[in-house]
Amino acid sequence: MTINERQDQIIDDFSISEDWFDRYAMLIDYGNDLKPLDESKKTQQNLIEGCQSRVWINAYISEDGNLLFEGDSDAIIVKGILALLISILSGHKPAEILSAELYSIDQIGMREHLSPTRSNGLASMIKTMRSYAMAYNK
Repeated sequence: MTINERQDQIIDDFSISEDWFDRYAMLIDYGNDLKPLDESKKTQQNLIEGCQSRVWINAYISEDGNLLFEGDSDAIIVKGILALLISILSGHKPAEILSAELYSIDQIGMREHLSPTRSNGLASMIKTMRSYAMAYNK
C-alpha cells in the first residue's frame, strides 16, 4: 500500500464519526495496537525534543531498503498520533517518505483539535521521521 493509499484509508476510517471524542478513542486504539518499544531503545538519543510528553522514535532500514519506524510514548493520545504516523510512513523507501505530503493529518482535522504543545509534538515527530528518511536516503 502506498503512503497516499494508507492516508486515504485513514481519512475514510476517521470520517465515520465527526465527534472528536470518538476520534480520540480511535487514536487511543491506534496507540494500543502499537508494538511496545524495547526499553533499551528508550534512550536520550531516540527521545523527541519539542514534545510535552515523552516520545521515542527509532528507525532502521530493512533488507529491501524500506525504512521501518518504531516508537512509544508515555501519553495515550500522543502514542496514538505516533502510531498513526508510523502506520503511514513505515515500510517505504526513504525517498518516498521525503516526498510525501502528509495531507491526512489536516483532512481528519487533527491539527485543529490538538493543544499547541501536542501540535508542536506532532511537528517534531514528523520532522524526526523525515530526518531519519534523509539520513537513510541513498
